[in-house]
Order: sequence, then C-alpha cells, then structure tokens
Amino acid sequence: MSIVGDIKNQIKEAMKSKDKLRLDTLRGVSAAFVNELVASGQKPDAEVSDDLALKVLKRALKQRKEAAEQFRAGGRDDLAEKEEKEAEIIQEFLPEQLSEEKIEDLAKECIADSGASGKQDFAKVMPCVMQKAAGAADGALVKQVVERLLG
Repeated sequence: MSIVGDIKNQIKEAMKSKDKLRLDTLRGVSAAFVNELVASGQKPDAEVSDDLALKVLKRALKQRKEAAEQFRAGGRDDLAEKEEKEAEIIQEFLPEQLSEEKIEDLAKECIADSGASGKQDFAKVMPCVMQKAAGAADGALVKQVVERLLG
C-alpha cells in the first residue's frame, strides 16, 4: 500500500478510536500533500507518489522538531510535548533512519569513488551519500559526517 493510502486508513482508525491528536496530525499531513500538489502545478486530487509523500513527511517532521525546540526554549513544555508526539506519529510513516556508523560507511565509499581529498570536494560527496542513503538518512547528520571525514 502507498504511504498516502496508509495515512488515509490511519485517519479512519483515528476517527473510530477518537484519538484527536493522531487525527489532527494525519489530517495536517494529508493537507500538506494537497498543498504540495497544488504548489507543483498539479490538480489537488492528483495521485501523490511515495517519493513526494516522503518529501512532505520529512519536511513535516523537521517542522515539528524545530517547533518543539522553540517551545522548550520559550518555557512552553506543554506545547513542546505536543509537537514531539506529532513528530512520533509522522515518524511512523518514514523509513528506518540509518545509524551514524552506516552513514559514515556510505560517505567513505563515496569519498573513495569520487577521489575526494578535502573540504573543497564536499559538493561531490554529499549528493552521492544522499543518493545511496535513499531517503533513510537525516541530511544534517550526513552533512556533519561528510564534513568530519573531509576535514
């Protein structure tokens, strides 16, 4: 089943179980899919590919994490917890994230393949690692690992 189909089924389940937080989170994600379609010039009822769905889900997850940090910094732990719970719900639909060690292995492969020798070759290595990770790695962590290895 596609990611979008799975989310639609989860929305129905959340309605039945009266899980308001889950329902609101999944409806927000579903709306983000439609917004992404419209922004790319497609009709709102067009089919959402899994690649596009992953892109939207990653963005939503990043937004929730950043919002939680901001709320914690502002002393609003209640709102931070809500954002963190929403992030957990969104995370369920994303592929398992690679460990730092696995990312490091991929980065070393890409460095060897491209012949990279220093920070000036960052632009050669980074896209290679992201492609090999195939959406299962956090871009910020990949950047950190690649910079460390090239530095």
